[in-house]
Amino acid sequence: GTRFKDRSVMLFSGDKLVGVLPAAEHPHDTTQVVSHPGATYGGLVHSGHLTGERMLEGLSAIAQAFRGQGYAALQYKSLPHIYTSVPAQDDLYALFRLGAVRTRCDLSSTICLTDRRARPERRRRALKKALNQVSIEWDALAWPQVWQLIADNLARKHDASPVHSVDELALLQQRFPQHIRVASAKHGETPVAAVVLFNARQVWHAQYIASSELGYDTHALDAIFEAAINKADEAGARYFDFGTSNEDGGKVLNSGLYQFKTEFGGGGVAHEFYQLSLL
Repeated sequence: GTRFKDRSVMLFSGDKLVGVLPAAEHPHDTTQVVSHPGATYGGLVHSGHLTGERMLEGLSAIAQAFRGQGYAALQYKSLPHIYTSVPAQDDLYALFRLGAVRTRCDLSSTICLTDRRARPERRRRALKKALNQVSIEWDALAWPQVWQLIADNLARKHDASPVHSVDELALLQQRFPQHIRVASAKHGETPVAAVVLFNARQVWHAQYIASSELGYDTHALDAIFEAAINKADEAGARYFDFGTSNEDGGKVLNSGLYQFKTEFGGGGVAHEFYQLSLL
């Protein structure tokens, strides 16, 4: 839509399309182009053609194009390695060669589903308590109720509002029912916690996490996450990703939140941001 000024680039080798960089002008700084301001991560999308020197040539050509459009810098959010189906960090090497500087790093907590770390006793106890008090439902609860939980949660904790409106999310879920799942916990008939999952082929990612006070008292999120981790595993995903726990552009780690996520059996995955000067 009209939210961003699109600056996406297609890369051709001869007449063959070999790469796409989703990008847009920075919403608050017209001298910068970002890949991509509307996404958690960005980076060059390709099917394996852009390796080694070819990646270097491709990124050089893109930099040249943005320079020609008068931009002073490209912000590049690299794709965390868990999201690629095969190793593909040639872009990081090319950015180094082009003199890019890492300007930000966030830390996400991620479970490798084939090699899950042991959970501490207190997580196992919490799960046991939760399973005695709440029931888990998938994609079933009335959206507005679940959304209210999520909106309240963000307002209470982060003084922020969701990136998506409930209508946008409901529409996305209709369009991509396999890729957007909602797990919710009910105490009796009352929804007390919910997690919205955005699922790629090999990563299930918790996009929104919410709980009411009763949800915290009943450890409802423990039950939801355990159910979601098992479902991700059954679906053949390789990773379950809890998302980042950072504030202030990565400089602050919410360590209580990070520890909570990691206690489910995960480890750290870096989300790296680079800036390439075009001057």
